[in-house]
Amino acid sequence: MPIDKALSFAADKDLDLVEVAPGQEVPVCKIMNYGKYKYEQARKEKEAKKKQKIVDTKEIRLSSTIDTHDFDFKAKNARKFLEDGDKVKATIKFKGRELNNTTFGANVLNKFAEALSDVGIAEKAPKLEGRSMMLIISPKSN
Repeated sequence: MPIDKALSFAADKDLDLVEVAPGQEVPVCKIMNYGKYKYEQARKEKEAKKKQKIVDTKEIRLSSTIDTHDFDFKAKNARKFLEDGDKVKATIKFKGRELNNTTFGANVLNKFAEALSDVGIAEKAPKLEGRSMMLIISPKSN
């Protein structure tokens, strides 16, 4: 259908002529109420935004010489964060001579990941960056 005929047809019905596929050899157009279409698209985007979950990262600081009670308490808090759907970043800051024995810190972080293995998955092995070692645990998907 020629463009001027389509425009007059759309004007008779008080609608708009909207180009649907502009990159084609033969342009594809549709006769519709463009304002209503834009409004519905905005509503769909708003609804999709409401339904998506934003994942936060909660940080828990440990030490390489942590006691069992403190470890259990921090693991309990991390479990709560993971059950809420947040990621947990466990960090150990090394002070002074502790930097010579980073294996103690790696063992603590591995034990921490193992204690939370029923609700979370460790994304990577413990990684040393400067004076701190960190491990990120993400929640298991149901």
